[in-house]
Amino acid sequence: MSHPVRTDPAGGRGLLNELPRRAARWPWWVQVSLIYVAARIVSACIFMAAALHQGVNPWFPPAPGYWDFISIWDGRWYERAAESGYPSVLPLNADGSVAENTWAFYALFPALGRGLSVLTGMGILPALTVVAMLSGLGAALVVFLLFREFAGRTASLWGVVFFSTFPVSAVLQVPYAEPLNLLLLATALLLVVRRRYLAAMPVVVLMCFSRPTGVPFAAMVGLFLVYQCWRRFGSARRPGPYGRLLGKKELASLAALVVVSAASALAWPLLAWARTGDIRAYTRTETAWRGHDLVPFKPWFDTGQMLFGPVLGVLAPFVFAALFALMLMSPPVRLLGTELRLWCACYMGYLLVFLHPQTSTFRMLLPLFPLALGAALLSRSRAYRGTVVVMFLLLQIVWIVWLWAWAQLPGGGDYPP
Repeated sequence: MSHPVRTDPAGGRGLLNELPRRAARWPWWVQVSLIYVAARIVSACIFMAAALHQGVNPWFPPAPGYWDFISIWDGRWYERAAESGYPSVLPLNADGSVAENTWAFYALFPALGRGLSVLTGMGILPALTVVAMLSGLGAALVVFLLFREFAGRTASLWGVVFFSTFPVSAVLQVPYAEPLNLLLLATALLLVVRRRYLAAMPVVVLMCFSRPTGVPFAAMVGLFLVYQCWRRFGSARRPGPYGRLLGKKELASLAALVVVSAASALAWPLLAWARTGDIRAYTRTETAWRGHDLVPFKPWFDTGQMLFGPVLGVLAPFVFAALFALMLMSPPVRLLGTELRLWCACYMGYLLVFLHPQTSTFRMLLPLFPLALGAALLSRSRAYRGTVVVMFLLLQIVWIVWLWAWAQLPGGGDYPP
């Protein structure tokens, strides 16, 4: 492993002391499962309460039931991908631009949902929901194992609590691909941290067919390879606090993982090109929801000027990037090790380059889940940790009521979750 397991900074206090003595002796996977299931039950209650107030919408009559309510938005697109696949000819709007279509929704999640539907006879949407729920539970279990590489049991459990109650964590129980992607991402990161680079390859390939996290992952392992080569062959050849130096075979395995990650990151856009004959099929589809072509960085400055004015708006993205960098250098986050911090930096960099900031941005922050452990390590105070959980749950109510529940804006359109 690249990092020794540290002693619990909570000193035995915290979550485990709040559990019954018998529960504190339960296996870790039982504790993590109970935490995750409890969080999802709370989210289900919020969903059901919000559904009672759902008015007229594009999918169901007003006040839909729980299962219908959680199946709206992109769940319908994943259902369409599972049932009809992907078009060989891109649909066009009246102005000649590419219309919204299923190429924006990666194939692994709908394929699993379709497979489960065929095996069990249940509908596509229920099958997709089952896949998402099981994937979310699996992600919580792997996240705990990943956190245990850097912290003790109590702090790691609190990290899982933060992960499970995060304001947008309700998406882990709806027919979206996020839970599956987080399961694969956490597994890939765990294998990288444990320096099992060859074993990480098939996981990364699958991850790259679940959601567009392949590019930042390839950047992360590529930069980590450069860092390890610099340590081994450069002037900084020293183990010290940096961990054990990689051997030549490990460096070769890491280099192979870089190649596989980069190729896998490009696989879905290449498949869209091969299927449609349009080299920009994937990017044109992704930007169909934006209404304009992809221009790196520009949407952040446009949004900044819209929110803060022409002067402050230009500075806003730089201030945001600087604050994020300072957070990565803070003492509790530094405990996460090189790989996880590098992942967070690469993923945020990816968002800054390609993302159009909007209400869906909150959901796209989920892959930054390693920071949940940093938040848990910030303080061992039970009051602090409990306050964070309460704040997360309150914000989860805001997210579901404001964004998940559909409401048409006065000028047309809506706020997507």
